[in-house]
Amino acid sequence: MVSPCKTLYVTSSGLFSDLSARGLIHDSTDAAALSLRLDTGPIGIYVGFDPTADSLHVGHLLGQLTLRRFQLAGHRPFPLAGGATGMVGDPSGKSEERNLLDRETLEHNVSHIKNQLSRLLDFSPGKSAATLVNNADWTAGISALDFLRDVGKYITVNQMMAKESVKNRLNSENGLSYTEFSYMLLQANDFRHLCANHDVELQMGGSDQWGNITAGIDLIRKSLSRSAFGATWPLVTKSDGTKFGKTADGAVWLDAQRTSPYQFRQFWMQMADADVVKYLPQFSLASMNEVSSLLETHLSDPGKRIAQRSLATELTVLVHGAEAARDAEAAAEILFGGDPNGATREALQAVASEVPNSVVTREDLEDVFGLLARSGIASSTSDARRSVEQGGIKVNGQTLEKGETLASKGILHDRWVLVRKGKTTYHVLTLA
Repeated sequence: MVSPCKTLYVTSSGLFSDLSARGLIHDSTDAAALSLRLDTGPIGIYVGFDPTADSLHVGHLLGQLTLRRFQLAGHRPFPLAGGATGMVGDPSGKSEERNLLDRETLEHNVSHIKNQLSRLLDFSPGKSAATLVNNADWTAGISALDFLRDVGKYITVNQMMAKESVKNRLNSENGLSYTEFSYMLLQANDFRHLCANHDVELQMGGSDQWGNITAGIDLIRKSLSRSAFGATWPLVTKSDGTKFGKTADGAVWLDAQRTSPYQFRQFWMQMADADVVKYLPQFSLASMNEVSSLLETHLSDPGKRIAQRSLATELTVLVHGAEAARDAEAAAEILFGGDPNGATREALQAVASEVPNSVVTREDLEDVFGLLARSGIASSTSDARRSVEQGGIKVNGQTLEKGETLASKGILHDRWVLVRKGKTTYHVLTLA
């Protein structure tokens, strides 16, 4: 759980300028009016996400961090789970219609995601407390006729056809279903509901959400006779053209059961220099002065990966907690050649989770060549013998000499023996 916000991250009066300086403003309604409104006092802001899985991933992280920035500046964040809109599917940024989830699955996903959000936002009572809302709560009971009467009459088909997300799909090979075409109305109604019932005045999202956001602003103006604001951040893309938040193994999740804290940390550590220069201001909660200073230091010697390390540590602490971040960093140091003998039990457990692992007995550790071959560290007993004779096998960070057993270098925390062949092939032997 995030601790109560006692210190403001940035004064409200500088928030819009700060977001702009970080490259977090792609489109906005009247920028001067929005900046002035933020100067005036606390504002309700919402960012929505469709709970298509029981975990958020790093593609959602920018939106959640944006809500955190607003909360730390004294504003009221409303993360919105699309329990209703998730049953329809947003065509924005999609080339084809996605599979629709049933209500039970969506409710399950929402309940899991709230726990993740509690690390990113402060839900404890207070003037800037975060409030998780689910659009299924105000949509499920509305009949189709009521929806058409209360929402549909305010938004013309001409407006909807003019939106880029709609035009792109109409011109695509897969076309656009009426179900997805109606999504814009549902999201517009969400903004109206939150404005009317929670005094939410600002919606933010990725740049592909601009059409949906402006539809909501129009609906609020026409049906509530109120003004509202919208802003988007640029879609996060990598410099090599590949999709942000994806690795060879798939999406980088915020759930430790799906993506371990070590793997999460390594995602940021492996970021290209061209990307980290852009991502550090956007994802770090440090002040822009601190970010600029850090980037200057980083660019003086990019090989040290100072910016990547800083961002990896900050975000791993935020998403997984300080202890998990510390263990992930220690595991990385070990797997990149560090001495494992002083590592904590938790750090070694993290190592054991990331590399091939075999359960063995103490007697097994006496059969050096046979165990190296059976565990797959060596291709055969002869390969194992040759590797040992050539000094190519390290046990617990020390070279295994001819005639020594695998237990001769000690057993870490009376449970693990870490074996390395060459520079990068690791295997953990875990005592039964």
